[in-house]
Amino acid sequence: MKLLGLGTGGDSGAALIEDGRIRAAVNEERLCRWKLVEGFPWGSIPEVLRLAGARVDELDRVMVAATRDLLKEELEPFEGWFQHHPRGLAGGVKRMAGKLSRYRNRLPILERSYYALLAPAFARRRRRVVEILREKFGVRCPIQFVDHHLCHVTSAYFTSGFDDALVISADGGGDGRSSLVYAVRDGRWTQLSEVSAYDSLGNYYAYVTHLCGFKAMRHEGKITGLAAYGEPRYRDLLREFVEEEGGRFQNRGQVVFREAIEAIARRLPPGWKREDMAASIQIHFEDLMRRYVRHWAQQSGLGDVALAGGIVANVRVNQEIHELPEVRRMFVHPHMGDGGLAAGAALAACVPGVTPETMRRDPEPLRDVYLGGAFSDAEAEAALRRAGCPPLPLDGPLEEEVAELLTQGCVVARADGRMEYGPRALGNRSILYQPTDASVNDWLNKNLKRTEFMPFAPSALWEERERLFEHVEGAEHPAEFMTITFDCTPWMREHMKGVVHLDGTARPHLVRSDRNPGFHRIIEAFYRRTGLPAIINTSFNMHEEPIVYSAESCVQAFLEGNLDYLVLGRHLVAHPSGPSHARKPVARVG
Repeated sequence: MKLLGLGTGGDSGAALIEDGRIRAAVNEERLCRWKLVEGFPWGSIPEVLRLAGARVDELDRVMVAATRDLLKEELEPFEGWFQHHPRGLAGGVKRMAGKLSRYRNRLPILERSYYALLAPAFARRRRRVVEILREKFGVRCPIQFVDHHLCHVTSAYFTSGFDDALVISADGGGDGRSSLVYAVRDGRWTQLSEVSAYDSLGNYYAYVTHLCGFKAMRHEGKITGLAAYGEPRYRDLLREFVEEEGGRFQNRGQVVFREAIEAIARRLPPGWKREDMAASIQIHFEDLMRRYVRHWAQQSGLGDVALAGGIVANVRVNQEIHELPEVRRMFVHPHMGDGGLAAGAALAACVPGVTPETMRRDPEPLRDVYLGGAFSDAEAEAALRRAGCPPLPLDGPLEEEVAELLTQGCVVARADGRMEYGPRALGNRSILYQPTDASVNDWLNKNLKRTEFMPFAPSALWEERERLFEHVEGAEHPAEFMTITFDCTPWMREHMKGVVHLDGTARPHLVRSDRNPGFHRIIEAFYRRTGLPAIINTSFNMHEEPIVYSAESCVQAFLEGNLDYLVLGRHLVAHPSGPSHARKPVARVG
């Protein structure tokens, strides 16, 4: 079976699934160059069909994520929640919901009324999506809409490689819910619990993100990094707003949207510090998610846990879940946020009863996420020629040259092979640097116009994982996709300060030679020269821009970011302006 999965809301995109395996997946932001863009995936649909070598007339079904959603036909940049007052009918209903939210527990009809008022807009979206697919893309197969959270849990389960498993989604909200819990045994799916969007834990993290001066639903990662610089002084205050009890999240503050932000702000003392607020929500967040997963692991008796949804974009939360004694193995879908809904929608056809004919599942765990496009050598040469960047002559294998440059303290951007699916760069669209320079977070982020608090992540040789990280067993698979932190070993803390956070953790990308041979060879060559089996890997993009996609966008970001060298396919290029930082060569360890 060949199925096309679509996400038509925030971070929209498309995925082509064949017999339970993801053949191609691309999000619209990579094509239009607007980060987390909202709107119909006009470019992603033909792109995934092209990448998978499929035709529209070969599709058995199109699966569209979300049943209760609004549609923006044209693409719009996503500026984050609360940057502007919401407009139109949906905006008016949201404002009313915020004002009346404190009465919801006494008058359950209010929540039903909220969705009833928006029901005509939801129906218009479903009709219009079908019209677009029929008229603009020539789709003639059945078109089906799939619940938001079912898309999340199927994306997690069917890429985990688990058989019997506890499967959990958790996010800000979608289709009226903020979490869904399933037990999967012997191929049977049993729903254990759901949490209303009103009781969303994820939304409270967004409210704090906005209070701290960042863009909600866009900059939550900054809060995760900032938390290490503060103290959880306001944790008791946050407990009064959101809690967990008996395997359910509870909105004890009885406020949502702007009213929630204003209610929290009123309770904060004068002169409160955003570092302390970040630490407070992070610690509280970790505690609630740990208790939530533990409850359902104990209730179900299942030790393998698969997760998806925006909450598990929080890598520290994922470490806490992994370290629960009830959890034997855990997995996080690599595109855990709404950008992963397209793949999840199509994979939902593997659940018995969702579609008339159940698609067979791929029993193997997800091998890699190099599911986007690649550029040809001719395209690379043309982009370099237009930019006036002649390739350098190579004295030996390209990977050895790159490793030598890293050893000398150079920054090297690498763009080669198919682009990564998801928010993490995993070697094919990455910026690389040596891992001993503790000051790199300051000067390299400045070059890239970023304001980040998380340290850069290490890409490390799979074979050396136990030497670098503690308690890895059971979470090796998510670590291949940079979706979890581990405590660093004393040896790593001493020798690779550029990738160790203040709390002694790091967010690794474990690199296997059979998954990305060229990137593995670079790290291996660096290891031979330095005794260090890891290098810094950060995403190849400028601040507020998506990860680069085409050869043209790679060259543009390389020049604008003042990076020392660029690997574009099999070409090595030096920046025409020369180095923009003092180079710090690596002394050999041991």
